[in-house]
Amino acid sequence: MAALGREAGADLKEAGVVPVRAEEAPKDIRMATYTHGQPSLSLEDGKLRRPMIIEIIEKKIEYLRKEKTLNIYGTAFLGTAASFSGIMANFIFRHCFKVKHDALKTYASLTTLPFLSTVVTYKLLVTDALYLGNISQENCVLRSSLISIICGVLYPCGLAFSKNGRLAVKYHTVPLPPKGRVLLYWLLLCQTEIKAMMIPLVLETAFGIFNGLQHYARFESRRENCT
Repeated sequence: MAALGREAGADLKEAGVVPVRAEEAPKDIRMATYTHGQPSLSLEDGKLRRPMIIEIIEKKIEYLRKEKTLNIYGTAFLGTAASFSGIMANFIFRHCFKVKHDALKTYASLTTLPFLSTVVTYKLLVTDALYLGNISQENCVLRSSLISIICGVLYPCGLAFSKNGRLAVKYHTVPLPPKGRVLLYWLLLCQTEIKAMMIPLVLETAFGIFNGLQHYARFESRRENCT
């Protein structure tokens, strides 16, 4: 029997299985265990690794929070620039059409509608497309600049033209256009003042390009950190 016990112990040693006695085990583990090739993790190692894991998770959450804040700031900046462009367009067309009625109503709509249209369009065409991985850097910059031009300049100009044109016809602040040349008449009436809208056009284009570059750079940085 003793010989059989010695042979079994030799076989266990050759297989890499080392018996651990109950009195040799740590104080917090009162049971016999066998290690096969690699030592088992103790509770002290788990306690040391837990704060490290929590710290890594907190850093990831803080990074994502900062990135989300920067994205919101960039989109809100474009929307605010579109609102100022709408205010300027409304002022120009009210001056051209000599309209003095419903000032608060027109300024409120020309401030909020360009802002909302810019924010929503940018999120759908740029932010969501970036997270889906469907656009490149050049495409991101192109979309951002086009959104700035269309929603930040062309849309406010058209909105101000239509609203103040209706008020001019309603209150007869300018002579009525002849039949068949309505649009041409209105354009000739405000062609000099409308040139001032070149200033927000240039600024909106520059803002769109800059914001597109910054947004794509932050997206690439986040993807590299995640990988």
